Amino acid sequence: MNLRTRSAATILAALLLIAATSSLRAGDTGKATVTATPDTHYGLFGLLDHRSSYGTGVIPEPMLIDETDVDDEFRVDWFHARAGSARTDEGKIELEKSFGLVTLEIELPYERHSSPDGVERGMSNVDIGVRAPVFQYVSPNEFFDTTFGVAFEVGIPTTSQVSKNAEWVPKVFNDLRFGSHVSLQSICGLSMLSGPGEDSGLHVFEYGFVFGVTFQHKELPIPGVQQFIPLFEISGEKQLNHGEAHNSLLANAGFRVNLKAIGSIQPRLGVGYVFPMNEVAREDIHHGIYTSLVFEF
Repeated sequence: MNLRTRSAATILAALLLIAATSSLRAGDTGKATVTATPDTHYGLFGLLDHRSSYGTGVIPEPMLIDETDVDDEFRVDWFHARAGSARTDEGKIELEKSFGLVTLEIELPYERHSSPDGVERGMSNVDIGVRAPVFQYVSPNEFFDTTFGVAFEVGIPTTSQVSKNAEWVPKVFNDLRFGSHVSLQSICGLSMLSGPGEDSGLHVFEYGFVFGVTFQHKELPIPGVQQFIPLFEISGEKQLNHGEAHNSLLANAGFRVNLKAIGSIQPRLGVGYVFPMNEVAREDIHHGIYTSLVFEF
């Protein structure tokens, strides 16, 4: 082979090497495109996130304040409180049904208040409510998870001794999750009364917080218990008109025990000790016990 032929062969080999290298780089680029992280956002304007734990049972049911999570459940609550010689007993039956991320609820409450001045009792307002999330954010490592939502509740009076006025309550709420154990719920709303009762036209700013820590069965192996959740709640009411404004603040220290499911139904028992956090609340309640039994289906 002469010098010209050898030079041509060398040039051809170099061109083949360059072409092979370019093909490998092109293949690498295509492979990176295939493994790109998918978009998990959905809903109106993409404000919701499929990675969110909202609606998966991570947020425990509160006792004093309104629920904020997605639920399909039947619930029975009873609250007994004392303030000197006065007694208060409140019972409630509640049914919740979800349609996607929208939850509808109806509450049938009963109240009995006794004091040296007499006894008042009867069915209080029948409450009908709806709630739904509107914005969610989940951190890239999914350690932090927050959901903002809106809700609305209507109280229909039963004309009993304890139910004279209709109640209208628009609300906003937030559910926070930190890691796999800690949750914080917050809610606020404006209660507005209308009707023939003496409190007609009253406006009250309502707010509440629930701090919970969830322990799974493998971390706290109590027989028959799926999750054990210590809770601390704060419930406040700030009167905005009708005389002197005041702020009543109650607290509840308790727990929820989520028992193992029986078929498709999971019983959830809650018990709490309720106490006042300021003098205004102490006028109505010195201490109380709250019990709650939920059947999630």
